[in-house]
Amino acid sequence: MAGTVEEKEQQRVRALLDAVRSEGRSALTAPEGKVVADAYGIAVPGEELARDVEEAVAFADRLGGSVVLKIVSPDILHKTDAGGVVVGVSGAAEVRSAFRRIIENAKAYAPDARIHGVQVQQLVPPGQEVIIGAVTDPTFGKVVAFGLGGVLVEVLKDITFRLAPVSADEAQSMLDSIGAAEVLRGVRGAPPVDRWALAEQIRRVSRLVTDFPEIAEVDLNPVIASPDGAIAADIRILLTTEEVKVRRTYGREEILVSMRRLMEPRSVAVIGASNEQGKIGNSVMRNLVDGGFTGEIHPVNPRADDIQGRKAYKSVTDVPGEVDVAVFAIPAKFVASALEEVGRKGIPNAVLIPSGFAETGEQALQDEIVAIGERYGVRLLGPNIYGYYSTWQDLCATFCTPYDVKGGVALTSQSGGIGMAILGFARSTKTGVSAIVGLGNKSDIDEDDLLTWFGEDPNTQCIAMHLEDLKDGRAFVEAARATVPKKPIVVLKAGRTTAGAKAAGSHTGALAGDDAVYDDILRQAGVIRAPGLNDMLEYARALPVLPAPKGDNVVIITGAGGSGVLLSDALVDNGLSLMEIPPDLDAAFKAFIPPFGAAGNPIDITGGEPPSTYEATIRLGMEDPRIHALVLGYWHTIVTPPMAFAELTARVVQEFRERGIEKPVVASLAGDTEVEEACQYLYEHGVVAYPYTTEKPVAVLGAKYRWARAAGLLGGGR
Repeated sequence: MAGTVEEKEQQRVRALLDAVRSEGRSALTAPEGKVVADAYGIAVPGEELARDVEEAVAFADRLGGSVVLKIVSPDILHKTDAGGVVVGVSGAAEVRSAFRRIIENAKAYAPDARIHGVQVQQLVPPGQEVIIGAVTDPTFGKVVAFGLGGVLVEVLKDITFRLAPVSADEAQSMLDSIGAAEVLRGVRGAPPVDRWALAEQIRRVSRLVTDFPEIAEVDLNPVIASPDGAIAADIRILLTTEEVKVRRTYGREEILVSMRRLMEPRSVAVIGASNEQGKIGNSVMRNLVDGGFTGEIHPVNPRADDIQGRKAYKSVTDVPGEVDVAVFAIPAKFVASALEEVGRKGIPNAVLIPSGFAETGEQALQDEIVAIGERYGVRLLGPNIYGYYSTWQDLCATFCTPYDVKGGVALTSQSGGIGMAILGFARSTKTGVSAIVGLGNKSDIDEDDLLTWFGEDPNTQCIAMHLEDLKDGRAFVEAARATVPKKPIVVLKAGRTTAGAKAAGSHTGALAGDDAVYDDILRQAGVIRAPGLNDMLEYARALPVLPAPKGDNVVIITGAGGSGVLLSDALVDNGLSLMEIPPDLDAAFKAFIPPFGAAGNPIDITGGEPPSTYEATIRLGMEDPRIHALVLGYWHTIVTPPMAFAELTARVVQEFRERGIEKPVVASLAGDTEVEEACQYLYEHGVVAYPYTTEKPVAVLGAKYRWARAAGLLGGGR
C-alpha cells in the first residue's frame, strides 16, 4: 500500500461507518472491523462469519489448522467477559461444541443481545503480544498509542503516545520509547520482532483515525509481533456520539500582529482607573506611571476628571487616537458593556484583570465576553489575572509592583499565585525578564498565542510556562515545534491525574491518562518538562546563561570524592554521558593533580589543592575539543576560599569565550555560607552555580542538553 489509502477504499470505509451510525450504533462488529483493517492494510488473520454451526465447520476446514471462535454481536463489546471466545479449536467436533457453547454463553450474558453469528478466525502463530491503538484526547485530539501486551500494559502501564498521524520515523521511535523496548529486540534467546511491520501497523492506525475523525477509539489488542510480521488478533473500533465544538483559530500573522500591539503598545487605556488607594484601578495606573512606560496612558472613569495627573475619560470611546490595549479593573458584571465600547473603539486587545467568571461558576458571563470579543475582533487576555509585564517596554500593567531587570526570559502562568511566585523568584535571583504574563481563565489568548510571539521576539531567549491545561494541544505543539529550533521552552504542567477512562484495563482508552499523554507529546514537541515550580524557574534562569553543547562528552572535575560520586549519579539521572577519558587526556590531567588524587572521570583533584590546580584542570577541560561540557564540584577549604574559586573559574571561562570557545560549565559548591556569594558571582559571569546541592546544577545542564537535542543541534532527535 502506498503512503495514502486508495480513494475507493476510503469510500468503502465511509459507507460502512455511515451505515453503523445510521443504526444508532457506536461500536463496529468484528467483521466490520476487518473491512476497515483490510482497507487500511492493517494486518489481521483470515476469518469468516458463520451464521450457523455447519458454516463454522466449513470455514474452519477452509482456513486450516487450529482456529479461534468469537461471538459477533453489536451489543457485546467485551467478548471474553461474555464467554464468547474459544481459542485453539480444531476438527469438526470441537468446532461444533465451541460454536454451541459460545451462543449459549452469549445468551446467558445478554439475553436481549442481537447475535449475528460466530467469527471463525485463523489462530495467530505465537509471538510477542503488544497493543496498538488510538484515542481521542480532549486536549490533543487523535493520539496513537503503543505498548507491550499482557501484564506489562495492564499493570505497569508501559505505553507511549504520539499525535496522529505519525510518520514512519515517529512510529519507529515509539518502539524505543517504552520501558520494555529491549524485549522487542530479543531477550533470553528470543528472536527480535519485525520492527518495520510493527511500525507500519502503528502508522496505518494513525492514518485511519486522522482520515475519519468520527472514530473515537481503535484498539488492536493483542497484536502478535514476530520475526515474520505483526498481526492484530483482535480489532475494536468505537465511534464518537458527540459533535466536536470547533474552536475559533487565528493564523500566524494575525497572532503576531495582535500580540505585537499587546506586548509593544504605544497607547494603553485603564478602564476603572482610580485615585483611591487600595483599588486595583489605582495600582494599575500607578504602576504604569511609576514603571516608566513612555507611551500614552489614558484613565477611564465616568466619575473622575483627573487620575494620577492625567485627564480621565467618561468612556473609552472618548479617548483620542488609537489605543492598543485596554486594561480592565472593574467588577465582572460591568465588563461586557465596557468591552462593547472597546470593540466599537477598535482596540485590538483587552486585558481582563477581574475575577468572577468561569472560575466561580459564571460560565455564561465568560461566554458573553468571548462572543463580544469575537464579534469585534478583540483578543482577550484573562479574565482572572494579575495582568502582565513587558519589561523592554517598561510596561507594568498589573496590580503588582514594577519589575525592571530586563533580560531574555519570558514567564507565563495560568495561576495568579504561581505568578506571584514567579515574580518573587525573579526579584530574589535578579533574573533578567522579557515578559511576565498571567493567563488565568484563558477565555481567548493562551499559550500558543504567546509562544508564537515569544518565538519571534528578539528580546526573548527562553520561555517558561506554568499551565494546568491546554485549550488546544495541537495548536500548542505546532507553535512549540516552530519555536524550539530557535529557543528552549520549559513547561510546568500541573495536575498529574489519570483520566479515569471507563474502558477495561487492557484497552487503549483506559491507558491514556492525562499526564501520560501530556508527557509523551510535550517531549515529541521538543518541550522541556520541569518536575516542579522551582525546577521550572531555575531552568528558565539557567538556560540563557549556558551555551549550547556541541557533543555528549561531560567531564566532572571535583575537589571532593563524595561530591564526585553524587554528581556522577545526577548525570545518569539526567540522561547525560560521563566521557571515557582517553589515555593522552588522562595523562594530561594527572600532570596537575597530586599522586593521591584520581584522574579518570570524575577527576578528583582532592580538597587540599591550591587555586592553581583548579585553574589548570578547568583550563584543560575548556581547551580539549573532545570535552563538550564541564561539571565542577568545589569543596570549601582555606587553601582555595570560595571567592578565589569563583573568580578563577569565571576568568578562565571568559578567556576561552573571548577566544571563541564556549562550553556549558556548571558548578556545585559545598561549604559554609560564603559559597552563596561565590555562586552568585559565578552566575553573573556565565557559570551556572548552586550552593549545597549536587543535583540542581546537573539538572539544568540536562535541560540544556534536552533542548539541544530537540533543536537538532545534537544527535538523538526528540
